[in-house]
Amino acid sequence: MSKQHRRGFLQTSAGALAAGLSRIGAALRDAVTSDRLAVPNLSAMQSAPTVPSNEGKRALCLGLILGIGRDPNDAIAKVHDLGLPTCQVFVDEIDPMLPGRLRQALDKYQIEATSLVVGGPGREVWDFYEGPQTIGLVPRETRAARIAHLKKASDFAKQCGIAAVQTHCGFIPENPNDSVYKETVAAMREVAEYCKGNGQNFRYETGQETPITLVRAIQDVGLDNQGVNFDLANLILYGKANPVDAIELLAPYMQGIHAKDGLWPTNPRKLGEEAPIGKGKVDFPRIIARLKELNYRGAVTIEREISGPQQVEDVRAAKVYLEKLIG
Repeated sequence: MSKQHRRGFLQTSAGALAAGLSRIGAALRDAVTSDRLAVPNLSAMQSAPTVPSNEGKRALCLGLILGIGRDPNDAIAKVHDLGLPTCQVFVDEIDPMLPGRLRQALDKYQIEATSLVVGGPGREVWDFYEGPQTIGLVPRETRAARIAHLKKASDFAKQCGIAAVQTHCGFIPENPNDSVYKETVAAMREVAEYCKGNGQNFRYETGQETPITLVRAIQDVGLDNQGVNFDLANLILYGKANPVDAIELLAPYMQGIHAKDGLWPTNPRKLGEEAPIGKGKVDFPRIIARLKELNYRGAVTIEREISGPQQVEDVRAAKVYLEKLIG
């Protein structure tokens, strides 16, 4: 995420993607076994979590993250037209009429929704100054409302047959003795427990926290249905880590990948700038090669945080670029 409001981007992305691309392939579903979410050891760090429903399916299937707005059929049709077999679905408002229409669209176009992405409610500012006060489960003022919203989203995902709920937890404090850290871990546990009751994984998207802080929080939550959506560019945009190095720490928890590119921040008040895939600082050849070595079999979901015709062109180019690397 750079300057744009995340939800605003995701809602406009569905409308921006035009038809006229290619057809899709098969689908996959993300679910992780509990034994791989224990405290990592040397052997565990050499593999990604097992995804039983991916057995027999092609590894590293591409996908797209997009908002469905109030017309799931139109949104999912655009994923189909892009020739992508998977997607991550963002919903802003939990409309009781949407689950049936979304499920119908996914079935119609044979697209696998690998996660339901949730943000808010309330104001979220994606920068270094207001971000710590507004993003995720960290801010006390909005925490209760966001826990409730995530639980509602979990129920929505269950109705749609989506096996994972995904969000940013925010700027989790580095200091595990910080009271806000302990409160955030308790909030994460509450949501993860609720998702577990619905038979789902609860995924944390990388970004505002360092990888070691996220791993610490996952272990302190202590549940076996947690996972990480590894956003390659966010670690760079927030100046938190090089994704080539971070993958070694996060590998035992990876359930999703965001294929996105970006530049390191140079202004200490602002995030780095997002860039088209292959034009930023993410070393995609090394990352894809390492994912293959780790036997990662989840989706690689393209994210491009702009809107309009250029977004379509960048997604097309990203698909071609990544397909060459994946083989």
